[in-house]
Amino acid sequence: MEKEIQDKGLNAPRVTPASIDALIIDELYFTAYEASIGQDVSPQERPLVAMQAHGLLTFCVLTLRNGFTVTGESACASPENFNAEIGRKIARENARAKVWPLEGYLLKQRLADAL
Repeated sequence: MEKEIQDKGLNAPRVTPASIDALIIDELYFTAYEASIGQDVSPQERPLVAMQAHGLLTFCVLTLRNGFTVTGESACASPENFNAEIGRKIARENARAKVWPLEGYLLKQRLADAL
């Protein structure tokens, strides 16, 4: 899509994949199971199905240059299909997608202020 936009000469101010990526200064990944370790509820107190499900839910926290954070998640329905690397990639893309509307709003505000 980016190439098509560039090929058509659409070069007015806009949010780009590169501008989004340049904002990301840190990435944090964990499963819901990993997040639950050390909480007041011991694993023995949780239903087995919940503990298994928590291991299939992956979170990504992206920290942006200004310190703002966005989160994304990825849930796997079949335990046999769970792959940590794929889960992290999906969670990251879901988090990254949340930056677009924020940056779009900011750009629109800057353009309006310049009028």
